[in-house]
Amino acid sequence: MFGMVVPATANWKKIGIMGGTFDPIHYGHLHIAECSRHRFGLEKVIFVPAGNPVHKSRKSITSSARRMEMTALAIRSNPNFDMSEVEVRRSGPTYTVDTLEELHREGIGDQIFFITGADAILEILTWKNVVRVFELCEFIAITRPGYSFKEMDRVLTKLTKPQRDRIHFNETGGILISSTDIRRRVLCGEPIKYLVPPEVEGYINENGLYFPEGEEFE
Repeated sequence: MFGMVVPATANWKKIGIMGGTFDPIHYGHLHIAECSRHRFGLEKVIFVPAGNPVHKSRKSITSSARRMEMTALAIRSNPNFDMSEVEVRRSGPTYTVDTLEELHREGIGDQIFFITGADAILEILTWKNVVRVFELCEFIAITRPGYSFKEMDRVLTKLTKPQRDRIHFNETGGILISSTDIRRRVLCGEPIKYLVPPEVEGYINENGLYFPEGEEFE
């Protein structure tokens, strides 16, 4: 099923890393990845489904196998997208620094851009080994029109200039979709068409995901 998994021999110059639980993956994720790829000239965007994210309870997310299958279905039509199992195959909590270290060891790219929401940058000083994270990657911080940088400025002033220079802000269009809302819609019997790719919608229905009597979480 996982035909999109990144080969260990891959060696691109500039790649983007798009992490997330992808529970489920939706058009908002795909739009952000494609906009970032285009603006920053990335050869590939690698989707990295989370294994055991430290900020979420293990019981609150769908099994990693299901989330990987949905991700593979969502990205298979775009030759510029790929997927890595680097986090789901690792035991223990998922930390960004460990993911980046492993990707560097695999040699998949010379320059790595970590794509994340701008609000995640507000918490970056709490990340594990943040100094090393800045050494391993640059950031593409996604904002939407009208985003206020007042809080962001307070965080940026605590970083060194070389660190600040490795954060690139990218304003994308207002595709306001959330995985939480999609799960709620499924639970309530509301439509999710045009929020997720048809293949993902079909997979959710066929496997009974997010329904009251659906598959149990990990």
